[in-house]
Amino acid sequence: MENMVNVKINGKDYSVPANSTILEAARYAGIDIPTLCYLKDINEIGACRLCLVEVKGARGLCAACVYPVNEGMEIQTNTPAIRKARKTNLELVLSAHKKKCLTCIRSTSCELQKLCLEYGVDEDHFVGNNNEYPIDASTASVIRDNEKCILCRRCVAACKNMQKIGVIGANDRGFDTHIASAFEKKLGETSCIGCGQCIVACPVGAIYEKDETAKVFDAISDPTKHVAICAAPSIRATIGECFGYEPGTDVEGKMVAAMKSLGFDGVYDMNLTADLTIMEEATEFLARFKEGKNLPLITSCSPGWVKYCEHYFPEFTDNLSSCKSPQQMFGALYKTYYAQKVGLDPKDIVFVSAIPCTAKKFEVKRNFQNAAGVPDVDVAITTRELARMIQQAGIDFKALNDEKFDEPFAIGSGAGAIFGATGGVMEAALRTAAAVLEGKDLVEVSEVRGTEGIKRATYTLGGAEIKVAVASGTANAKELLNSVKNGEKIDFIEIMACPGGCVNGGGQPTQPAVVRNNVDLKALRASVLYTADKNLDVRKSHENSAVKKLYDEFFGEPASHKAHEILHTKYVKRGL
Repeated sequence: MENMVNVKINGKDYSVPANSTILEAARYAGIDIPTLCYLKDINEIGACRLCLVEVKGARGLCAACVYPVNEGMEIQTNTPAIRKARKTNLELVLSAHKKKCLTCIRSTSCELQKLCLEYGVDEDHFVGNNNEYPIDASTASVIRDNEKCILCRRCVAACKNMQKIGVIGANDRGFDTHIASAFEKKLGETSCIGCGQCIVACPVGAIYEKDETAKVFDAISDPTKHVAICAAPSIRATIGECFGYEPGTDVEGKMVAAMKSLGFDGVYDMNLTADLTIMEEATEFLARFKEGKNLPLITSCSPGWVKYCEHYFPEFTDNLSSCKSPQQMFGALYKTYYAQKVGLDPKDIVFVSAIPCTAKKFEVKRNFQNAAGVPDVDVAITTRELARMIQQAGIDFKALNDEKFDEPFAIGSGAGAIFGATGGVMEAALRTAAAVLEGKDLVEVSEVRGTEGIKRATYTLGGAEIKVAVASGTANAKELLNSVKNGEKIDFIEIMACPGGCVNGGGQPTQPAVVRNNVDLKALRASVLYTADKNLDVRKSHENSAVKKLYDEFFGEPASHKAHEILHTKYVKRGL
């Protein structure tokens, strides 16, 4: 049983966990204390001074996020002195902040903006010189605007503490302190993997994805172009958050209706190519396992993870599955098989993906991703960008009637649906491998489910013992791969760059710290995918009739020469 202590908060008695900070104790008691810099278990540094409280017997105001409770403590969270201090601190933050709120990408979802409204701040109370910084747009995925930075260091903590990458940090001191890379390098000159976890951590508009919605609108308006879009499995579980739905709400039908209202010539479900990925990847694994070559096989669906591997573990690039990601497979399939089937010139096709991942913007520009002689995918837009397109088009998302994905690619199995959750790719592969090796009806693989950073399991398939592992977040990937380097035997590994998998990707809807600290977004969003899987009649990739038709009509069989030409790729040993 958890040890408890008795405290008094705002004159009322509460029993709270003994190891709590005042901030945690207050929330345990149902009292919200404002924060800007605090992210639970990631960034607990007391820097913003918004969580100030009064503690009886203490000298001055205390930062609740780092101040531990003790027996008999008396705390005040909302006195005139506290409110005045918080307001002053907000005005000091604004004094060095580029106040372009009307045109800021985070307007109405900015945590600083919300607090300033709540405390009635005067944005010009403190005036003076401000440092000027150029906007860093050097990467394919992420843009940094230091003039909007409030030095909360949440982005630094996400990169260094959570992902264990650390390509950004605080440079200089005092008034000149700013967030940058070592030696003032541009982000594109570092080993940044483009995962975007810094973006979803940022409380303001200092870091954001490269917005490519104008490219998509222009293509839709061009009568000479055939513009198609496919949606990744996790989008249906998250885009509703941009329109006021609670996290964990499945809005697939409205999402499809919205995309059709935007004017796309085809709206498709990426679950199909998730199934196609499993057919190729499971076949690849079985071949490698039989030969005992380049094991463990490591999945290649997550472009942030692939780039991380190329930079930080280049010795493992030969272990990566040669399969393209489901996004890239869909574009390749559309510009080859479908283009031939309906008589389209691949050069006239603009293929768009709606994805949870900022790293996909880099992936579309990689070499060896042009099966039809043109890029497999032309534009990758995040969940946030898709939501902005819907808003700009004046579409009332909540009022839409549900619609279905377009044929001939509307069929996806439950195995494809769970790709967006950590462990989903592994579970999908095991379902097919079990059926192929011994006709075993393996449907729900509990050992690889859940949001733990690293999961391990052992299965006996076809008379052989197969050891598998799943890691999400590059910090956990680093730990797992170092264990393999030190001799741990694993045959098959799934790695996602983002903690929790695609449902927690850097392109997903931003949520304020109060939600991120107190709600398990990863689990709620993943539950949508597992529910979809459970409700589908077809739950295994090799049983998907649309996938069977693709092999019958076009590819011949998994891992065929044609399949390798269109559905597989190569990697680069980048190093640091």
